[in-house]
Amino acid sequence: MSAVPFWVELVVALLLVCSGVFVVIAATGFLRFPGFFLRMHPPALTYTLGSWCVALAGAAYFSTLEGRLALHPLLIPLFLAITVPVTTLLLARVALFRRRRAGTPDTPPSLVATQSSADDTQGPP
Repeated sequence: MSAVPFWVELVVALLLVCSGVFVVIAATGFLRFPGFFLRMHPPALTYTLGSWCVALAGAAYFSTLEGRLALHPLLIPLFLAITVPVTTLLLARVALFRRRRAGTPDTPPSLVATQSSADDTQGPP
């Protein structure tokens, strides 16, 4: 007989299946959207939900197995919540920079270029 009750195994299994569903949704969104900037959003949102499901499943399983509250699996989505927005912002900035360097026509101009051209049109103070 298992050291973990059936209801805990059921909850853990449901959380892991939910995580898999979120990953499939993210992959579908990633394939359906046409451009890089649109493709950034579905994986970021759904992978975050998937990682929370896996972490909650781990916390529930190990808490029951050890007989005490095990919160160490929750550190993973906590660190992801801190680092994913930073890396997403850096990837978006690099992609925007590369589009500007390539001269893609529908790319918004740099804010520095916009500010300097606005200063030139106003004339001297």
